[in-house]
Amino acid sequence: MHKPLRITALAAAVVVAGAGLYGAGAATAGQSTANSTHEPYNIGLLVKDIDTYYGTALDADGVYQASPDSQYAKDLARIDASARKYIDQAAHKGHHRGTKPAVVFDIDDTLLLSLDYEKRYNYTYNSASWAAYVNKADRPAVFGSAELVRYAESKGVEVFYNSGLGEAQRTAAVENLRKIGADVNLDAGHMFLKDAANPPSYLSACATPGTWTCTTVQYKSGTRKHIEALGYDVIANFGDQYSDLDGGYADRTYKLPNPTYFVS
Repeated sequence: MHKPLRITALAAAVVVAGAGLYGAGAATAGQSTANSTHEPYNIGLLVKDIDTYYGTALDADGVYQASPDSQYAKDLARIDASARKYIDQAAHKGHHRGTKPAVVFDIDDTLLLSLDYEKRYNYTYNSASWAAYVNKADRPAVFGSAELVRYAESKGVEVFYNSGLGEAQRTAAVENLRKIGADVNLDAGHMFLKDAANPPSYLSACATPGTWTCTTVQYKSGTRKHIEALGYDVIANFGDQYSDLDGGYADRTYKLPNPTYFVS
């Protein structure tokens, strides 16, 4: 799983400070480290703030859902509007000969919302429970995500996915993305997942068969570099973690809000 750290206070503090810190462009907000010398924010109040931000409520099936009227949804809508405008411009402007415009999406909490898992496991991570949750393939969409995927495709932009999910979770990821309507380029040539047993040669600096030492940034930026080597210009890269976005090989980055965990 792609979540080695669960530092809710870090991202949630950004929500408390102001949702306007989340938005399009380079990853610059919310990157402070958890080394404060004063008393940390009370975790009980922090959870309440997260619930308020998402508008968290149980649906008729007993699943925790975010509200379409929440601040979370409003922040996503602003990012979506900015991204669509940029995709329009980038898709129509001239590109260097031999390159084609492409966008890269993370999956967890960029396209598929994991709020129900976070709530049920009190913002902690367990590999077995996470695998079971992913394999159910019924996570709801992050608001506007499927529509943005289809919008990029409609503008002639190639869609790729670059996820921290493991190769064993490919079937479930594809099924879940189809369920939410993000049924675009879900083949192995467009969806890149972690494969520690047989890592690709372009990650040889940090991964060999059976040995995976790649950081999230190394893995994700190395994959984007590979996509560009295939003849694409990654015009935009979308993720809910700064580690999804750092490392280059993207003309523009879009940080989606996620106050429930932090991945270095």
